[in-house]
Amino acid sequence: MANTAIRVRLTQGASESDIGALKAWLEREQKLETHRNNGLLEIHERAGTEGGPGSPMGAGMEIVLVLIGAAAPKLFDEVFRQVKSGVHAWRENRRSVERGEPPEVEVEPESGGR
Repeated sequence: MANTAIRVRLTQGASESDIGALKAWLEREQKLETHRNNGLLEIHERAGTEGGPGSPMGAGMEIVLVLIGAAAPKLFDEVFRQVKSGVHAWRENRRSVERGEPPEVEVEPESGGR
């Protein structure tokens, strides 16, 4: 089955505010916003699926982008690239406006899709 969901997980020092800020940033990315407005993409926060000693302290949340409808498999690669680009831009922006390094961010297809 084709991937239709992308998981974005912040690690190493991420805070709840980082998760909210990154989600808001992705929602404002022009192409992602267009897909959302057209009903092709949903962006959600949820409890992290990976726990244990390596989990970011205080965060425990991740962002999931879910492609909707018949076109979802065809849009996946494009949206995946856009998410990675948006995450990179968010990290650069955060680095310029806050002290310290931004948290590391993992962007990967969600196994099983949704």
